Amino acid sequence: MTALAIPSVLDQLKALSHEIRYALVQHLAQGERCVCDLEALLELPQSKVSYHLGILRDAELVTSEQRGKNTYYTLRQDQLFQLGGALLTEIFAGGAHLTHQTKSIC
Repeated sequence: MTALAIPSVLDQLKALSHEIRYALVQHLAQGERCVCDLEALLELPQSKVSYHLGILRDAELVTSEQRGKNTYYTLRQDQLFQLGGALLTEIFAGGAHLTHQTKSIC
């Protein structure tokens, strides 16, 4: 994913697929958090938390705001809701034929 590219469904799913990033999203679902708060909640060093938050930010799943010396992160709920719809749209792009398989090689 390039810096100016809009993240794809797959990019966003990859960002969510790591256990640390998933835990970050779960904590941010409770509201805005400072990096130092997330460090304490996850019991991880600042560098590791910031690295994973950067991946979530690049995937446009969180936003950040600098206030003084602290950076605060907020979950982009709109992106998560859109991701759910986009994922289903991509999976069922050809239409859902759930009751009968018409083309089979066996």
